[in-house]
Amino acid sequence: MNYSQTLDFLFSQLPMFQRQGAAAYKANLNNTIALCTMLKNPQNDFPSIHIAGTNGKGSTANMIASVFQEAGYKTGLYTSPHLIDFRERIRVNGEMIPKANVVDFIDDYREKFIDIEPSFFELTFAMAIDYFRNENIDIAIMETGMGGRLDSTNVVNSILSVITNIGLDHTQFLGSTLKEIAAEKAGIIKESINVVIGEYQNEIADIFRDFALKRNANIQWANERIEVLQNNDIHIVKIDNKVTFELDFPIKANYQINNLRTAIASLICLQQEWKIDNKIIKSGLENILYNTKFAGRWQQISDNPNVIVDTGHNVEGLTYTMKQLTDLEFNTLHFVLGMVNDKDIDRVLKLLPSTANYYFCQAKIPRAMDKDYLFNKAKNIGLKGKVYDSVKEAYKTARQNSKNNDLIFIGGSTFIVAEVLELVSL
Repeated sequence: MNYSQTLDFLFSQLPMFQRQGAAAYKANLNNTIALCTMLKNPQNDFPSIHIAGTNGKGSTANMIASVFQEAGYKTGLYTSPHLIDFRERIRVNGEMIPKANVVDFIDDYREKFIDIEPSFFELTFAMAIDYFRNENIDIAIMETGMGGRLDSTNVVNSILSVITNIGLDHTQFLGSTLKEIAAEKAGIIKESINVVIGEYQNEIADIFRDFALKRNANIQWANERIEVLQNNDIHIVKIDNKVTFELDFPIKANYQINNLRTAIASLICLQQEWKIDNKIIKSGLENILYNTKFAGRWQQISDNPNVIVDTGHNVEGLTYTMKQLTDLEFNTLHFVLGMVNDKDIDRVLKLLPSTANYYFCQAKIPRAMDKDYLFNKAKNIGLKGKVYDSVKEAYKTARQNSKNNDLIFIGGSTFIVAEVLELVSL
C-alpha cells in the first residue's frame, strides 16, 4: 500500500472513536495486550510519563515534552486527536513519524491485525510504541485517549502518573458523576509511582488519595507546591512559595495557567533522576511552539481580522475560554461554531456570548452534531446566526462579514478547528 491507501485503511476500515463515537469504544485492554505481545512489548523498553484528565492533558503533555527536549533527551510524544495530519499523534523531538514508517508498520502486520480486530486508537498506540522503541528514545510522554483504567496507554512503563482535572465528559463511558469518572482516571496510578493531580477538587480528592494509598504511590496536588501568577503577558512562577523564574509563555490562553502549574509540578518531581533544572524548565516552556509544534490552543491565525481558534469543547474547557473571550476588546464577535453529538449541548450553549453573530456548521465526520439541530438549540436560548453547508463556507463568510476591530472565534469542536487550520495552511 502507499501512504494514501494506508490512511484509508486506518480511517475507513478501523473503528475510530473521534469520528464514530460509541461503536469504536473498547471497554477492556484485550486488544492492546494482544498487539503488545505481537510486537514483543515495546512499551517496556522506555520510561513513560502518563497523563490523563478531562481537560489540559494534551497541553500538559506538550509542555513536559518540550522541557525534556530542551534538556537534550530524545523525547517521544503521543497525543490525540490530530488536527491536520494523522502523524501529529506520534512525534520524536517534535518531528512527526515519517510516512514510510506508517506504511511499513501496517504492511508488516496487517494480516495479524485482521485477527486481533483492533480499534483505530489501539492500532495507533501500537504504532507509536513500536516507533519509539525503534527510535531508541530516552523517554515518552503519553496522553490517554479518553479514560485511564481501560485506556490502551495504561500498559506503559510509567515513571510518573499525571491527572490534570476531572469534569463531566464522556459520561456514557466513564460514569455520570465526578467520582465515577475520577475512579476511571485514577486507574493510571501505578504501584510505588508518584502521581501529580493538577487541580484540587474537594468532591473527588479522597478518590485519588485512596487509590494512591492502596498502591503505595506518593501523591501531591500541583497547587501545593506551584503558584503561577500572571503579570500582563509574563507569568511569575513560584515553587514552594519562592519566586523562581519569570516565564514568557507563548500561548496566551488564561486557562493554560492550570496546565503550567501541573507541568511544572510534574517536572520537579523528576529533577533528581533527570537533568531538568529550573532554567531548563523555563526555556523548555518558552520554546514549546518550536519544540513540539503545538497548535490549536488559543491560536491566533490572522490579525486582519483578528482570528482565534481554540479546541476547547466541553463545559469545563469552554468556561475558561469564554471568560477570556468576553474580556477581549472588539467591535463585533463572529463565532464559527460546531460540535460533536455526544456533548452536553444545553450546558455548553449557555456559556456562549449572546451578542455574537453565529455561523453554525458541522465537521466532515460521522460524529459531528447536525448543524440544523445545533442552530435550533441555539436559537431557542436566543443565540443568533445562520447555518452553513460546510466549515469552509462558514469561515469564509465570517471573514467577509468582519470589519476593522472585529474578532472571529472558531471553536466548539476539535474538528471544526482542524478544518479551519487545514484551510489556512493550503
